[in-house]
Amino acid sequence: MADNFDVIVVGGGPGGYVAAIRAAQLKLKVALVEAKHLGGICLNWGCIPTKALLRSAEIKHLLDHLPDYGFSADNIQVDLAKIVGRSRAVAKQLSGGIGHLMKKNKVTVYDGYGKLMGKGNLAVTRNGKPVAQLAAPHIILATGARPRQIPGLEIDGKQIISYFEAMVPASLPKSLLIMGSGAIGIEFASFYRALGTQVTVVEMMDRILPVEDAEISALARKAFEKQGIRILTSATVKKAEKGKDSVKVTVEAGGKEQVFEVEKVISAVGIVGNVEDIGLENTKAKVERTHIVVDGYARTAEPGLYAIGDVAGPPWLAHKASHEGVVCVEAIAGLKPHPFETGNIPGCTYAHPQVASVGLTEAKAKEAGHEVRVGRFPFIGNGKAIALGEPEGLIKTIFDAKTGELLGAHMIGAEVTEMIQGYVIARQLETTEAELMHTVFPHPTISEAMHESVLDAYGQVIHF
Repeated sequence: MADNFDVIVVGGGPGGYVAAIRAAQLKLKVALVEAKHLGGICLNWGCIPTKALLRSAEIKHLLDHLPDYGFSADNIQVDLAKIVGRSRAVAKQLSGGIGHLMKKNKVTVYDGYGKLMGKGNLAVTRNGKPVAQLAAPHIILATGARPRQIPGLEIDGKQIISYFEAMVPASLPKSLLIMGSGAIGIEFASFYRALGTQVTVVEMMDRILPVEDAEISALARKAFEKQGIRILTSATVKKAEKGKDSVKVTVEAGGKEQVFEVEKVISAVGIVGNVEDIGLENTKAKVERTHIVVDGYARTAEPGLYAIGDVAGPPWLAHKASHEGVVCVEAIAGLKPHPFETGNIPGCTYAHPQVASVGLTEAKAKEAGHEVRVGRFPFIGNGKAIALGEPEGLIKTIFDAKTGELLGAHMIGAEVTEMIQGYVIARQLETTEAELMHTVFPHPTISEAMHESVLDAYGQVIHF
């Protein structure tokens, strides 16, 4: 006999566990099936532990500039084991917290692997042995994704590694080559370079952080190269020859081949959805490029089957997954939420300097047919940024010249991953330049640069 529920969620990451909690709040009987660890990749091997590592890198950056702040110290040592240990402890603490939330919300958790077994039915197994048979009219797939493998450059976990191994290094490599310059690649480049590793970043596109505004990408490259990170764009890794203690990587760029000998290679070239062996072949759900096709309410082509988070396609962000889960569950419960769309989903890269954005880039806005007004304000004109010793940065805002709609905001510099939410709220509320220009920002704060950027778009900038 199957255990019956109103909703079954397969996957306990930031999409799945949030969907389960929201469903429980709406008085639905909920089961959550998780094969590895509550919190998923984000909490255990992604968003959270990497931020703990980057916090250590940030402190190392400050230690390297102690004289600038009136201090001196000798023989500062990097204890890699403690840095990694702290990161793992943070992840463990939060993963345990998710378990508590499941109990608090009366969500039944099944420790095992879920597979669809016909309409409304799910089998749960652990190590090939049956755990439970579950049934529900609504099943939400939140199975996540994994690192993409490149033929000939497969991840072996030792010399060519993924973010899993990059987060728990036993020793600090003297040299490192990173394939891919998205958020994951750049964050690891920033972390390892701060600790003293020689870092080379190889990107196929013509610029790093290719989803960001081109102007922000250019400033980021300048900042990272100033730190000593070697960057190759419009470049392709052709092959990797493994030696005993090193890897010889052949890179083609500008029609020429270069060979780099490094200790480790990090593969950060994207992800593929976990769509295999979950029973999709017995449904009408469609899969495109390893991701399940869904509508604005996370519905697949199979009635009663839904998909959220990384397995449902880009942007591959934890907060996107969580919001998608809420919309999905509220629609199931009949609350009639607004359909999910990605235009107001912010993106953040927690390197040094930080990068954050929401909405359209300047190029995308023009491609969409908008006549634009663009405002810019550099951190060098902001008193708080100068006082912090963080004068390098820029806030860029893009408005529709006819309507005043805030089309996009793009930021690089200290604390921008915290500040971007101001523009996210502005877009969610459909705010125009008029409301933003008449908003009073506290002084002294870096956020004043956000105000000045808006003013600049309309020829009223004060401090630059």
